Amino acid sequence: MIKEFGIYFFAAFFEILGCYSFWLYFKLQKPSFWLVIGFVSLIIFAYTLTKVNLEFAGRAYAIYGGVYIVSSLAWLFFVEKQMFNKWDIIGSLIIFAGICVILFGNQRGITN
Repeated sequence: MIKEFGIYFFAAFFEILGCYSFWLYFKLQKPSFWLVIGFVSLIIFAYTLTKVNLEFAGRAYAIYGGVYIVSSLAWLFFVEKQMFNKWDIIGSLIIFAGICVILFGNQRGITN
């Protein structure tokens, strides 16, 4: 299970880096090499997400969506140097619980 979460968080890092690169270029007028970093990062993201151990893409994307939110808040703290507020923390805990339900339930073969 740790490997699965590692893949999701690795993918999230590259998606956020890719999108943030576009943010830097278009919104903050940073040099155009950020576009190259953005394109490469998004390709790595898409490829990495195909390595999760689930049969259906939609389920993988649902889990990833939650990981992306949690990762975005980590980016907010570590890269953009902004503090979390209580709503960030509460929301992240709720989302993480949902991620675990979907991932663990489907990994163990639990069905309706």
